[in-house]
Amino acid sequence: MDFRTGAKLGGYLSRDYAESFFKLLLDYKDISASEAASRLNIHINTSQEFLEALVSLNLVEKNEVYEGKRPYFRYSMKTARITIDIDLHSLKTPEPSPQPSEKFREAKGADARFVVSRNKSSIGSVIVWTGRGRSREERRINLTTAQGSFLFHLPFPDGEPQGIEEIMKRANIGGEYLSEIQDLMKFLRQYNAVE
Repeated sequence: MDFRTGAKLGGYLSRDYAESFFKLLLDYKDISASEAASRLNIHINTSQEFLEALVSLNLVEKNEVYEGKRPYFRYSMKTARITIDIDLHSLKTPEPSPQPSEKFREAKGADARFVVSRNKSSIGSVIVWTGRGRSREERRINLTTAQGSFLFHLPFPDGEPQGIEEIMKRANIGGEYLSEIQDLMKFLRQYNAVE
């Protein structure tokens, strides 16, 4: 299941009436939204929304029936077991490898400040400013150890730009940190803190 489906299911499972609703669905062969609402003492719209969500999650089956000429829906459980299995790797944004010609250095006159950490051998955080005048806002980004070491070795504004992999090598950062370094550089580029 994808993350959004899992989040939707988790949201419905966390409702205060969810456990009672599932017990009801297991005890009854099938039930209508109004029957469930009256049994659980909840609003019929709440009952209807919950049941429709369970249908969309493929946990409950919905069948149209007729009472005289008037149609309505009855709901029944399709399964008595719910498993939430989300592959979080699907959330990772694939980043292209840095281009050999792509080089970076700290931007001249940037609206950013690189704050040196207490040990004086890495950057602990980056502060960027947005807006002008009274609407100017500060945003502080705390860095991972690898990111802090990378930025500590980033060339100064008057230095010769270098590639990401070259800076990582100088900073003694392993390749497993490449994606978080790329994410940081993408962020800093948005704020014109690097060039």
